[in-house]
Amino acid sequence: MSSTGQSDPSSGIDAETWAAAQNSPEFATLRQRLRKFVFPVSAIFLVWYLVYVLLADYAHGFMSIKLVGNINVGLVLGLLQFVSTFLITTLYVRYANKNLDPVAEQIRERVEGEQR
Repeated sequence: MSSTGQSDPSSGIDAETWAAAQNSPEFATLRQRLRKFVFPVSAIFLVWYLVYVLLADYAHGFMSIKLVGNINVGLVLGLLQFVSTFLITTLYVRYANKNLDPVAEQIRERVEGEQR
């Protein structure tokens, strides 16, 4: 931060304005909504990944069951890791567009409006 009280000279927004925005009810709502999505989804994904790793390490017989041709359970579960990652990304984008971006836009407009 510079001696003029600006946290980023190129933005023209001073530290007090940023602090006020961060302490606003809208910002608290934004944080709450972000955490409401991120924490449960992260926990679910980590459990899913841990189950996959544990199965791969300790359930060789199960993971090597052939489903079709040379495709086995382990390969299918491994590919589902990628599918779940893309699904989570898609769900997050939808959630953010609907629940996070409008609030963030309100905060941005208020902060920029205070600087004019």
